[in-house]
Formats: sequence, structure tokens, C-alpha cells
Amino acid sequence: MKLDLKSLVFGFFILSISLQAQENDKLIIITLDGLRWQELFGGADSLLLNNDRFVENRSGLKDDFWAETKTERRKMLFPFVWNFIAENGVILGDRWEGNKVNLTNNMIFSYPGYNEILTGKADDNHINSNDKIYNPNKTILEIANFSNKYRGKVLAFGSWDVFPFILNEKRSEIPVNAGYRSSLSKNPSEKALFLDKIQQETPKRWGGVRFDVFTHNYAMEALKHEKPDVLYIAYGETDDFAHDGRYDEYLRSAHRTNKMIQDIWEFVNSDSYYKGKTSILITTDHGRGAGTGENDTWRGHGTSIKDADQVWIMALGNHIKSIGASRKNKQYFTSQFAPTLNEILNLNIEFEEKALPVLD
Repeated sequence: MKLDLKSLVFGFFILSISLQAQENDKLIIITLDGLRWQELFGGADSLLLNNDRFVENRSGLKDDFWAETKTERRKMLFPFVWNFIAENGVILGDRWEGNKVNLTNNMIFSYPGYNEILTGKADDNHINSNDKIYNPNKTILEIANFSNKYRGKVLAFGSWDVFPFILNEKRSEIPVNAGYRSSLSKNPSEKALFLDKIQQETPKRWGGVRFDVFTHNYAMEALKHEKPDVLYIAYGETDDFAHDGRYDEYLRSAHRTNKMIQDIWEFVNSDSYYKGKTSILITTDHGRGAGTGENDTWRGHGTSIKDADQVWIMALGNHIKSIGASRKNKQYFTSQFAPTLNEILNLNIEFEEKALPVLD
């Protein structure tokens, strides 16, 4: 049989590219919109849990999420976080222990928060609303998507329909399945097609934010079938339920998201493409007020809400230290999140801030 040298060389080239992609470090970025550090580190807040203005069925909610100590309560609300990440990863932002994470932008709402998370810098001059304006700043996702190492291997999924603008999909060329968009896959799986169908048939509670179950399952299908090296998942329900004043649904959504993060972790550790190569970093775009009793400030955020710039960060997986919830009296900032991603991806971007102390 006569061998075609050009075909043989091309075959070896494709094989080498495929092997290189398999060896690349994999990164999953997750955000939970507006989840307070108070619930993350202390579980359900008794003054909100016992307020009939914010909870419809107090006894049922207490059965699910109430215990005498905050250590027990946080495990009930976030079992994967406190039974696994706390043992195998890093958690920053427990202000009761003097460990602090704050935003640096002065807007204290979503678009500016996501811009800071993904670019490593606040931009209050240009990013000062939640309007659907294409981001003038390049996110680390965009830079990765134009790198030789990660070109075409970056995907994003979000519950909020502003993410195509935050990630500037036109310039970044990142496929962004957000809001009520259907699957963007060129060859959608049977499950993705079913998600398209039931998403269209499901009543919409919020005009621009879909339920996280769709965002999560679209992202899981991408992990299984498209194998992105860099994946961003932005859950949104916690913020919208809080704005609605539904503390019960806010807690239930946070609990569901804990399970979604567990699902992602268990999948990447069962799949040969991701196992042992994947880092997962998790944070929030802003905090909320610490309002109690009849005080509604827990529902909101922004410059008028005291302490809404207080946030948190978690990490686990490849390259991540196993130090648990930090009790060090230290101050960290959301602007350090992107420099940390940069070190994992080895993109050689220059940032003003240093990476967070979570990497081996």
C-alpha cells in the first residue's frame, strides 16, 4: 500500500494538537449572583427565616435548614461546600474569622461585578449600569479564546441575558448560551434538544433571567460532548429571589446550586479529559445588605446598601491548596480573581493585582 506523505504529516499534526489539548490545564469558573457571605459561612439567618414577610412556610424551611449552630446550619445549606471543599480546597471571606474579601468597584451591582471578576480591574467610568452594552474591556475568557493554547476551547453559560454583552461575544467570539437562548452546539445532544423544548414551554418568572436548571444542564451537556478547556457558568437565581424578598426560595436556590457544583466536580473527576487537570474557582458578583427583622436591606445591593461590597471566593481541584476555610486575618479583593485564573492558564497577562494565595 502506498502511503501519502502529506496525509501522514497532516495526521500527525492533528494528533499532536489533540494530545496537546488533552494535556492543557482545564478551568471552570462559577459565579453565584448575589449570594451573601452570611449564608455561606453561617447558614440560614434566624431573623430572616422567622420573618413571615420573607418566608411562606417557616416550619418546613426550618426542617430543611435550621440547626442550633452556624457550623451545622452551613453544612445543611451547603453540604458539598462544607463536607468536601472545606476539606480539599480553599474558602475565603469568613469575616467572623477576620478573613475578608471585598469588591473594588464602587457600583456594587452585577455588570460591574462581573467585569471586575473577569478582567481583574474595576471600570467605574465605563461599566456603571446593567445595560446591554458591549464590554470595552477584554475578559480573561476572551484572551484565552485568542491564545494558541485555548483557541476555540472557551464556552460560557449564564442565566442572565446580559452575559453576551459582558463577555462581548461579537469581539471575543466566545459562544455564550445565556438568558433564554437555546443550545448553541453545532451538534446538540438529545438532552440539549430536550432542554430547548422544555425551556420554551416553561413559564418565565423573570424577563431576563432563566432558571438555573437550564443553565446548569446546558453547561453539563457541553462538558460531556464539547469538552471545553475553559468553561464559565453563571448561576443567577439567588439574586432574583432575594430581590423578590423570597428568603425561602433564596435558600433553596443556594442549596440547589451547591448540588450543581457537586455534579460538576464529580463529572470532571470521572472523565479522562478532565480528571486531574481541572481547577474550579467560584465567587459572587456582589454581596447584599445585612438587614434583619423588618429591615429589607438583605434584598438589595448597590452604593446605598451598607456592606454590600463584602463577598467571598472558593477554589478546588488541580493547582489548588487544601487549606479549607481560611481563618487568617487578611484582606483580599475580587480584582485578584482574574490574576489567579491567569496563573492557572499560564496566559502571561500583566495585572496590577497579585493572584490569590490559593495555588500550590
